[in-house]
Amino acid sequence: MIRVRQADSDADFEAWSRVKRAVLPNESAWSPQEFRERAEPERLVLVAELDGEIVGAGIAGRSDVVGRGFVAPRVHPDARRRGVGTALLFRLAEHVQSLGVENVWGSADDPGSCVFAERFGFEEIDREVEQVKVLANELSLSPLPEGVKVVTIAERPELLREAYPLAAEEGYADLAVAGDVVIKLDDWLTDEATLPEGSFVALCDGEIIGYSGLMQHDNPGTAEDGLTVVARSWRRRGLARALKERELAWAAANGIREVVTWTQRGNESMRTVNEKLGYVYRSVGVKMMASLPLRSPE
Repeated sequence: MIRVRQADSDADFEAWSRVKRAVLPNESAWSPQEFRERAEPERLVLVAELDGEIVGAGIAGRSDVVGRGFVAPRVHPDARRRGVGTALLFRLAEHVQSLGVENVWGSADDPGSCVFAERFGFEEIDREVEQVKVLANELSLSPLPEGVKVVTIAERPELLREAYPLAAEEGYADLAVAGDVVIKLDDWLTDEATLPEGSFVALCDGEIIGYSGLMQHDNPGTAEDGLTVVARSWRRRGLARALKERELAWAAANGIREVVTWTQRGNESMRTVNEKLGYVYRSVGVKMMASLPLRSPE
């Protein structure tokens, strides 16, 4: 028997994260404390039981892309093709529809997931690629442009908030995605620079002209790149590379063995920077979108 219900206990959240790690072993998963700290009124977190055992995890809410919602139904590989994913997906989609949006997107990480999503009317709209940098013991640093200095968020914590306008207006606004991306300030302050010693801000005459963040990852020895953004007037001067080199050097000196990052199809400039720094490709996520309400599977 399948039972889908809202996650509300530490045991539920721990089981939710176990399912996510089984499906996406290279990605971080929240702890019960993080679930509670990041709870939002419009976000729904579900678990799905099969014969009394939690084998499915779902999350849905309003998307960072204006006018859309998102769904992420995940089922443990050992429990697939038994109706759990369908039950999760419809509960999540109903929630998103209740928020008053007309379209919903999700990410499919393997061919089987793409086929599953297509049955409910989802179509591919974009792709993300994962790039991974395996760190050496020592990394060389490119010189900074003349007149530029860098400081860490650990040294000046107030700069994370002060860097938000640059991130919103010249970072997320320039991402190669279909639609307008809006990251709320509270989310920026919570999610970015969770490794503040490895997150760098570039300044010229006291003005913030660049930022590159590093974030915690729950896989041992791994960290994740946050946003890297350079003011449009300072681009093509090597600043993005210089910032990321300093981020990677800090990571290598502090026991981190690999750094992972995700970039969108069409974001060739950042992908090229990463390639020159020695990042290699590991996986691809297919972003798919459907109109609400979802159609019944064929």
